[in-house]
Amino acid sequence: MTTILCTLVLNAWSMSIFRFISEIAVGVASSLSPMYLAEISPNESRSASINKNAIFIVLGQLCAFTVNAALGNIWGWWDPIWRIMLLSAAVPGIILWINSYKISNSPQWLLFNNHSNKARQLFYKLRFSNVPQLLATHVEQVASSKESNFKWSTLITPKGVVYLLFTGIVIALVQQISGVNTIMYYGTILLEKVGLGESGPLYANILIGIVSVIASILGTRLIEKSNHHHMLYIGLFGNAVFLCLLGFIMKISTLPQDLVNILVLVCLALFLADYQGLVSPVTWLLLAEMFPGRVKAQFMSIASTTNWITNFLISLVYPQLITSLGIAIVFFLFALANGISIILSILFFNNRRMKIAYQGADN
Repeated sequence: MTTILCTLVLNAWSMSIFRFISEIAVGVASSLSPMYLAEISPNESRSASINKNAIFIVLGQLCAFTVNAALGNIWGWWDPIWRIMLLSAAVPGIILWINSYKISNSPQWLLFNNHSNKARQLFYKLRFSNVPQLLATHVEQVASSKESNFKWSTLITPKGVVYLLFTGIVIALVQQISGVNTIMYYGTILLEKVGLGESGPLYANILIGIVSVIASILGTRLIEKSNHHHMLYIGLFGNAVFLCLLGFIMKISTLPQDLVNILVLVCLALFLADYQGLVSPVTWLLLAEMFPGRVKAQFMSIASTTNWITNFLISLVYPQLITSLGIAIVFFLFALANGISIILSILFFNNRRMKIAYQGADN
């Protein structure tokens, strides 16, 4: 609904208000989707289910790039074409809204609301193994959760629950300070600045989107068979390398413009492929799996809020940074941010401490 309202705005203030409301909905969906998928998926297929969500997010971005390129090159001369671009985004939203009524509640939700028979049927339908034992375990957890409602005072207990919360916040920060969303939001403007003209960036975004989809499919399959933390370190290191390369390319003024265009496009594609293939799916996978049931909703909401607030702040200052420091320096800054992210990840993602904190939170 807010997307449709955005197409009808008459000034920047109304656009900001409707976009703000729209982003609240996006924030809610981004936290609920991996949580819901984790709850309806058996242990052996949980990672695959959450990773499919990451793949389809990237596929959606590719569709958006393709539609924008088509509209921009066919009716680019028409000033209000941006309204049609926004309106096209409402189509998948409407389809999702209609189909959301067909989505069943998770077994955990059914048990929490005393629908044991429906939960049992859904466990079997979703092909969970050892359903009787699983059902008994969930019933016990739900009963315990109802008897002892979550209290924020839990964070000051000696069980180390606060460690899980701060780890979730760090994961959310790591995902955003990589700088990926500045490229997603301002990619067209960025490519125009390096000399691709007006229509070139629209087609370049399609190429980048295709590379990202392929990388997302390959990366998520690799993640399922590998240590998630190690994959995150590799992904963040790759981010830093490709952003440094972009910075050096923009700094070297002796290169021919055509060569600069090609190198920038290749490095951007590699950076987004690395992020979409490793960093993004791993971070959402970790967030979906790391919190125990008793604190999952509260901690996941805090992590998601951190994610989107950081996204907002970086997107807000990015144009000013480009204007005052230049594109090359900004690339170097985000490369440094990825290096800092590696250090934070190593400090916080300690399997032994996370296991102890998880057990303390679930008791």
